[in-house]
Amino acid sequence: MSVPAIAHADDAPNLVGTWKGKTDSIGDIFGLRTRDRIVHISEQTDRRFRGYFVYEDGRKDFFGIVYPDNTSFAWVSPTSKGTTHGRILGPDHVAACYVEAGPEATAGCSDLTRTDKKP
Repeated sequence: MSVPAIAHADDAPNLVGTWKGKTDSIGDIFGLRTRDRIVHISEQTDRRFRGYFVYEDGRKDFFGIVYPDNTSFAWVSPTSKGTTHGRILGPDHVAACYVEAGPEATAGCSDLTRTDKKP
């Protein structure tokens, strides 16, 4: 049985740039919604990155990590109650899904394409 090799941090895919797409979500408060989404990943050092997006209530800053499989990632925001997990589907294509439990429970996924290598 072989053990899969773990990629080095220096091999992590670069996520810096502007990502655009749609978010489809569901929850009791807002029901079914589809919205445009623009995500800016402004900096990355090895597997660690940070960025922001703007939405109806303002700007949301986040920071995240690319997992050693170089395919999965996650990010969190100091002002959110949930977590975003994602998959790198191609060099300029990612999917990111947010889940939040509790009284304002919601779940949603964004399909995003990089439109610019600059944030």
